[in-house]
Amino acid sequence: MKTFKTIFAILITAALAVSCSSDDDKDNTPTFKTENPLAVYYTQTGFSTVSNFINSGDYEFGLVFTPNVKGKIKAITLKLPATNANVRVTIWDFANKAVLRTETLNVATADVQVSKEISELALEKDKKYVITMNSNDWYKKNKADNSNAVYPIVAGNITINEYRWLSGTAQTFPTTVATSYNAGDLSFDFQQTE
Repeated sequence: MKTFKTIFAILITAALAVSCSSDDDKDNTPTFKTENPLAVYYTQTGFSTVSNFINSGDYEFGLVFTPNVKGKIKAITLKLPATNANVRVTIWDFANKAVLRTETLNVATADVQVSKEISELALEKDKKYVITMNSNDWYKKNKADNSNAVYPIVAGNITINEYRWLSGTAQTFPTTVATSYNAGDLSFDFQQTE
């Protein structure tokens, strides 16, 4: 009977060791940090002069970007110089101009960044996307001398290819490219997945 208890104890110990080993393997999965490219974008463009535009006409505008790694958008971030409870934000496929996601953000306080967690949107490496908002309020950021920024801008794992806009309230793919300013502040939280 004592031999049976000893064998049983050895088997239980071995089973627990295998179980713990399995848990340890899960802990070795790499976890990538979340990053937001907007601050690096503004630093690299030199867009440090800021003007507030409030009730200044409706536009669909934002940034064309390419992930340098496979990843996902986890949240959308936005700051405006005025309140707006219903800011439409769209994420587009650049190649076919298809809408991939539409979200509505509530900017309850002027000049305070809001962040809205979204159901994760998977992004492919080296594929172009566009993130736009539709608003009549925004910050215009440009260089002090109004000269053009040089694109592309690499901000961590995101390359920002250009800024685009289009007049109107419709959810229409923006076609006009501007290099001397950005109207924002619209961005997103990105996390590499592999």
